[in-house]
Amino acid sequence: MSVTTVEAVASKNPDPEVRPARQSYPAKYKLKVLAELDAADSKAERGEIMRREGLYSSLISAWRDQRDKGALEAMRASRPGPKADATKAELARLRAKVTDLEDKLATAEELIEAQGKASALLQAMRRKSADPAS
Repeated sequence: MSVTTVEAVASKNPDPEVRPARQSYPAKYKLKVLAELDAADSKAERGEIMRREGLYSSLISAWRDQRDKGALEAMRASRPGPKADATKAELARLRAKVTDLEDKLATAEELIEAQGKASALLQAMRRKSADPAS
């Protein structure tokens, strides 16, 4: 008769809710491994590389498909992390536009003021030239 311990039962029936995290690889790493595998001369060398890296042939095939479709090059350009918020970008664009329009308005107001002064000066000069007493 064998004695059953809690550890033995737990090791035989792992919790189905606990799953290991899915492994993700950066595009640079994928391209490096694919280049190394393509440079290998024999199946034995390719097998050694895959064992060393802990990779399966199905994963390598998927990476080759991605590379052939250009997905790895596209992934290389993007950065991980949260994507830029569209509303923040729009807000920044609108703030820049408001600043530009305020500058244009200030310039227009200065021009209008200068035109008013020039018009007043010309009217004063015309009155002096039309005045017979001068």
